[in-house]
Amino acid sequence: MSAVRSTPTFAIVFAVAFAVLYLLAVENNWALFTYHPALEEFGWFVEKTKDGPAMYWYGWLLTAGIAAFIAGIVATRLPESVARRLWSGWTWAVPLAVLLVFCYLLRNYFLR
Repeated sequence: MSAVRSTPTFAIVFAVAFAVLYLLAVENNWALFTYHPALEEFGWFVEKTKDGPAMYWYGWLLTAGIAAFIAGIVATRLPESVARRLWSGWTWAVPLAVLLVFCYLLRNYFLR
C-alpha cells in the first residue's frame, strides 16, 4: 500500500486508538512521566507527589500518543481490502463516546 492510500487508514486508526488509549491511561494512571511543577522536575513513570501537586496529564498524553502511533503504523500494513472497510465516522464516533464516558466519570465533580 502506498503512502497516499495508507494515510486515511492511519488517521482513522490513530484517532480511534488515541481516544480509547487516553481513557485507559487516565483510568489506570499509565503515565510515561510525571511533572512536579513546584520543583520544576520530571520523573519517569508515575511518581508520588513531592512538594505540591504532581501532574500526570502530560504523561497520559504521551502514553496514548505513542501507542496510537504504533497502532496506526500497524494498520497501514493491513491488506487494502480490509483497510477499505474502515468507516471514517469512527474518527468522531469513538472520541465522542469517550467524552461521554469522561463526563460520566467526572459527574460528581460537575454536580457539586
